[in-house]
Amino acid sequence: MAIRGSCLCGGVTFEIDKAVGPVEFCHCNRCRKVSGSAALLMIGVNTKDYRFLTGKELVKTYAAPILYSPPAYHSTFCANCGCSVPLPNPEGDWVEIPAGLFDDDPGVKPDKHIFVELTPAWDEIRDGLPQYTLTELYKLRTGKDLPIGFQMRTHTSDKW
Repeated sequence: MAIRGSCLCGGVTFEIDKAVGPVEFCHCNRCRKVSGSAALLMIGVNTKDYRFLTGKELVKTYAAPILYSPPAYHSTFCANCGCSVPLPNPEGDWVEIPAGLFDDDPGVKPDKHIFVELTPAWDEIRDGLPQYTLTELYKLRTGKDLPIGFQMRTHTSDKW
């Protein structure tokens, strides 16, 4: 049975067959700004299991300035209600979908926090899930150390 999802106004709808993860709370400054919260919970889905149903004409994309190297951070949202939504035709093997969009239970639970060094001072992570800094996450995903001299940039950075 398909797992359904939609935006706040219902103009954008989609469904998935299953969620595979990762299921990550991202604490980076861009995800916090997009969500308006301490973190954005994103669920990984194989592209082959994802179907965009309605509202393609409502989906708008904002490409934030590149902080490091391409690809840029993209935020996709419904033009009617401003809600974050997934791309109608994502490229690659998987797509990340904001967990709050699901109307049905996606059947997965959060598995980690990422970019925890950017967690705001007013927030405290207490759920016991694994926590990864950028350096640790890079090593986990690539098997390599972060390049020497790499410096984190944020919206408050003077290099912005």
